[in-house]
Amino acid sequence: MVPSALEKSLKRLQFDYIDLYIIHTPLSLKPGDDLFPVDGNGKLIFDNVDLCATWEAMEACKDAGLVKSIGVSNFNRRQLEMILNKPGLKYKPVCNQVECHPYLNQRKLLEFCKSKNIVLVAFSALGSHRDELWVDQSTPLLLEDPILNALAKKYSRSPALVALRYQLQRGVVVLAKSFTREHIEDNFKVFDFQLTEEDMKAIDSLNQNLRYDPCQEYLDHPEYPFADDY
Repeated sequence: MVPSALEKSLKRLQFDYIDLYIIHTPLSLKPGDDLFPVDGNGKLIFDNVDLCATWEAMEACKDAGLVKSIGVSNFNRRQLEMILNKPGLKYKPVCNQVECHPYLNQRKLLEFCKSKNIVLVAFSALGSHRDELWVDQSTPLLLEDPILNALAKKYSRSPALVALRYQLQRGVVVLAKSFTREHIEDNFKVFDFQLTEEDMKAIDSLNQNLRYDPCQEYLDHPEYPFADDY
């Protein structure tokens, strides 16, 4: 199903190839046209897929020239090692895209990925858009954090820029989404200043392993990735 899904995406994009193709999540669902299939009680219908077989199909897409690089998303260490230790591995994941911000700094996973030359890519790097469908509304707002705001004042930058700069200095690739020209232009200023080692330690101290999107509806899935330490 991997090559056919890719061909469908390429057709929609009107591209001959894409630069990066990732397994969005290790949490497989019942195959079909419905991306989120549910039963009569509204509960997601799980599937149990061999992630190594999926990876082999990803490798075939790269061999066919349909993608330049292949990676994963929301994988924990155990799942990454499953791929890395697969007999006959041709290409290892170039990246692992995960939720990562000062309240969930993913230090252990980052160290592991660096040791394997896998790039950690941060989504929700500024916290979360706080959609009520996904996010517990009682969780704290990252960009209102006093330490981030104190550093923002120190550098005459926004708390968002401080949070982004923190990730860049750790060697993390950051995904930052905005719908306003002002914010997009502001994001480029992340390259105009540098946090000190003391600043970095202060932001490190904010970690509380807070996951804005813990994917609670997948808790019973055999490949639920967030029950592991990292």
